[in-house]
Amino acid sequence: MKAFYADHFVLPLPPEHRFPMQKYARLRERVLAENVIAPECLLIPAAATDDQLRLAHTDAYLQRVLHGGLTAAEIRRIGFPWSPQMVERCRRTCGGTIGAARHALTDGAAVNLAGGTHHAGRDHGEGYCVFNDSPIAARVMQQEGRVQRVIVIDCDVHQGNGTAEIARGDDSLYTFSIHGEKNFPFRKIAGDLDLGLPDHTGDRDYLAMLEIGLERALYAARPQLALYVSGADPYHGDKLGKLALTKAGLAARDRLVFSLCHAERIPVAVSMGGGYAPQVEDIVDIHLQTVRIAAEFAARWPL
Repeated sequence: MKAFYADHFVLPLPPEHRFPMQKYARLRERVLAENVIAPECLLIPAAATDDQLRLAHTDAYLQRVLHGGLTAAEIRRIGFPWSPQMVERCRRTCGGTIGAARHALTDGAAVNLAGGTHHAGRDHGEGYCVFNDSPIAARVMQQEGRVQRVIVIDCDVHQGNGTAEIARGDDSLYTFSIHGEKNFPFRKIAGDLDLGLPDHTGDRDYLAMLEIGLERALYAARPQLALYVSGADPYHGDKLGKLALTKAGLAARDRLVFSLCHAERIPVAVSMGGGYAPQVEDIVDIHLQTVRIAAEFAARWPL
């Protein structure tokens, strides 16, 4: 199984923004240290091109990002400062999901060790998301003639509002989001199927709702590829999550997603999504078990 990482491209961030970024380097280190993926299968992604980014974003927004033309309000909405390094990293993050999608179609599963930037809309960034990697990757796969129908399975604790906005009116791109109903974003944009959960939802109820929703979504979407935004933030210890899943429950979530997709012969490309637990190793533990489970399912492909 192939995995892609963009943490090589370090952002110059003030101290208050550095903690959420630490997980990426630590995740790559542990993927290698624990032999989850062979070193030769861990790749630096190519940067997404302007044309690829335009598949999900307006040219006017793209030009503001590329050339430092974002307003102060736009930068506040994104949540971290503009820099040329930020642009390059965001390009590489999208490139990681594109690469994971390509390899998933042959290997059954592949992983971007970043990504899941699901709050970025067509003409704006938001919530630490500049470009939205999932619809970009989906449309690159469609443009290359590899697939016609794609599903985004979004299990990050926050609703994928940007993905829903970008995919609106596109019958070839189905969006399924299971998230905390009373959490950010507070103005949600309806996707094809949204399951909003009450605060403190735990493992049993979450997994039951996920299975029902995912079976319904896969039946409606008839996808040839799944883009899975996993997310470490449904964890009960997450500062921004409000749900109550355990690490074991999150592993069961990942296995359920892969089991249902692979039972229908649907390859899965994974991106990491959010994670804001006070201890960065808790976030890394959760992401690492997602990568490990993806590798297990890839080893069984083709079924």
